[in-house]
Amino acid sequence: MTTEDLNGMGPLVARLGRAGQQLRHADRSRPWVLDTAVVVLILVVFCLPDLLHALGPIGGDGDDDGPRHFRVAFTRLPVAGMLALQAGLVLPLLWRRRAPAGAFGAVTAVFALQWAIGAALRADIALFVALYSLTLHGRLRQLPWACAATAGALGLVAARVSAAVSVWDALFFLLSTATAALALGLMIRLRRAQLAGLRDRAARLEIERDQRGRLAVAAERARVAREMHDIVGHNLSVIITLADAGVYATVPERGKEALHLIGDTGRQALSELRRVLGVLREPDGPRTEPELSPQPALADIDALCEGVRAAGLEVVYRTVGDIDALDDGVQLTVYRIVQEALTNTLKHVGAGACATVAIAVRDLRLTITVQDSGPPAPVGRPGTANEEGHGLVGMRERVALYGGHVSVGPADGAGWAVRATLFLAPQDGAR
Repeated sequence: MTTEDLNGMGPLVARLGRAGQQLRHADRSRPWVLDTAVVVLILVVFCLPDLLHALGPIGGDGDDDGPRHFRVAFTRLPVAGMLALQAGLVLPLLWRRRAPAGAFGAVTAVFALQWAIGAALRADIALFVALYSLTLHGRLRQLPWACAATAGALGLVAARVSAAVSVWDALFFLLSTATAALALGLMIRLRRAQLAGLRDRAARLEIERDQRGRLAVAAERARVAREMHDIVGHNLSVIITLADAGVYATVPERGKEALHLIGDTGRQALSELRRVLGVLREPDGPRTEPELSPQPALADIDALCEGVRAAGLEVVYRTVGDIDALDDGVQLTVYRIVQEALTNTLKHVGAGACATVAIAVRDLRLTITVQDSGPPAPVGRPGTANEEGHGLVGMRERVALYGGHVSVGPADGAGWAVRATLFLAPQDGAR
């Protein structure tokens, strides 16, 4: 077969596939059309020849009817009787899909009656159509008695034709035909069940894919919202504190310094917002590489403390252990927790207070303590029983990734304390 032939088969196969889909849709909307078409086809192909033969002239010695022993094996029926038997064999097929067991029972009963009186009709093909329909559309537990009834009816046929054909030869031919009808029905039934299972699995996979997509979007939104809260909350708190300090500054140089710090803090916040939100932007024009900057780490806590000190809050920062060996994710988590704690101190205590930041790494445990020296917080401060702010929620989510916990509340003396514990995974190659 040439390439041209294969290319020519493509549109033909596509048209046949579309035609099959249209037929299936039409059959689902009007199932009686196909059943009626099957009955009409059997009437035309198998019943009409018997009627024409019965209505035609009968030859004197019947030479056209074949050998003598074939003619004496069957009973010649009147036209009315033939029509009745043909109707009994064929008309039940109208219900072969809606009531396959009933249709099969009716066809088998008429078939047995017909051969009991010794008549032979081409419409007997209806028995195999009914068996096929029962196998395809009926209940599987009905097949054993259906097969037994079919074997009994076909045994009656073999006994009637034994004068012309060996009983075993007749049984072999008849049972082979019944087996073919049964096998065809089972094959199509199994194929349909397999396709239904594949469609159901595809639908489930599509639902799971959509759910995973929605969960991923929700997780990304939560991450972006958490980052934006940490960035905007901290920098705005610093800007507000510096602006308040600039208003009350009596020395012009202090006012200018506050304005410069406000500008630097605003630019830093804008840069971080662009970095966080850049992943959400879909460029309309040619794709350009965004301006990237590394995520904050423990080395940036010194700069964070300097910015807070410039806003008027004294900060003491100390570390214990090998903090530089921590991975990037842990360092970002620690930075954000310290940033949120210092932001809350600026917001609720204000300038003139003192805050202590302590980070300690011991074995596989990392502890963070941020404590201020201000007065006890009012009822509305985040972390109380009355209200839990978004910052504390973000802390809990970050720490939960490492199996840790966060506690926020009044310190032993005056002030407020934030304590967080993270459990670190062992490094590769550790023993």
